[in-house]
Amino acid sequence: MKKKIIALILIFLIIGLGIFFYKTNKKDTSNDLTLYGNIEIRQVDLSFLAGGQVSKLLKEEGDTVKKGELIATLDSRDYEANYNKAIADVERTLALKNDALEKYNRNEPLGKAGAVSEQDVETLFNNKNRTQAEYKLAEANKTYAKNQLDYTKLYAPEDGIIMIRVIEPGSNVQKGQPVYTMAKTNPVWVRAYVNEKDLGNIKYGQEVNVYTDTVNPQTGKKREYKGQIGYISPVAEFTPKTVQSTDTRTDLVYRIRVYINDIDEYLRQGMPVTIKVDLGVNDNPSPQPSPQRGEGD
Repeated sequence: MKKKIIALILIFLIIGLGIFFYKTNKKDTSNDLTLYGNIEIRQVDLSFLAGGQVSKLLKEEGDTVKKGELIATLDSRDYEANYNKAIADVERTLALKNDALEKYNRNEPLGKAGAVSEQDVETLFNNKNRTQAEYKLAEANKTYAKNQLDYTKLYAPEDGIIMIRVIEPGSNVQKGQPVYTMAKTNPVWVRAYVNEKDLGNIKYGQEVNVYTDTVNPQTGKKREYKGQIGYISPVAEFTPKTVQSTDTRTDLVYRIRVYINDIDEYLRQGMPVTIKVDLGVNDNPSPQPSPQRGEGD
């Protein structure tokens, strides 16, 4: 009986050791590089290029906007009055310019013939130049007034989502004072860090899989996205305390950006994600990253 028990123990021990060595060997020979990071999305503070009282705010927090869409307006009555005044001033100075030019053209030949004094001709010549300069100034003022009137309307600079509505209708704002904070829908990238020992296994344009912690109820699996490495820092640094790493936090790491290709509405600013890099693929020469995917953008 004891021999049977000992034999069973040995069998279970052998099986356990086999499983242990199998998992260890599988882990060592894996071609996957696992990185951790957080989603980053560009945010823009939107403001008027003129000051005044806000008359309308057309968007709420969470609303999507399209590039060029009107999202807010200022009380434009004073700006409209200034523009109409500038138009009238252009018409007035144009009439004076044309009158002065006509008088000079009519009297200049008479001055050469001696029928009109040289002093009168010179006066007409100076008046012609003065009225022409006044007309150009009026045109410039008209352009300025038109721009100021246009600045009472705020348009979305890009496609995005309104994150924060800073003020409310009736508020008085200064030029450049934020009205909305908008998150752009593109680009979306992951800020992650790679250990120095793994740096030689990644390259620009390398395709990766990105996973969030959220389970898709339709598939029962974590949401998966396709991306590619668009930036690799040339400078080493110590791992920030907020970044997860499989090694000690004093190891040198390099910051990278992974740009998401199939962006959707479920990606949020700061969301933690897991990056899987298959080191057994992407051995072909990779394209260099486009200029907009550098660290300085």
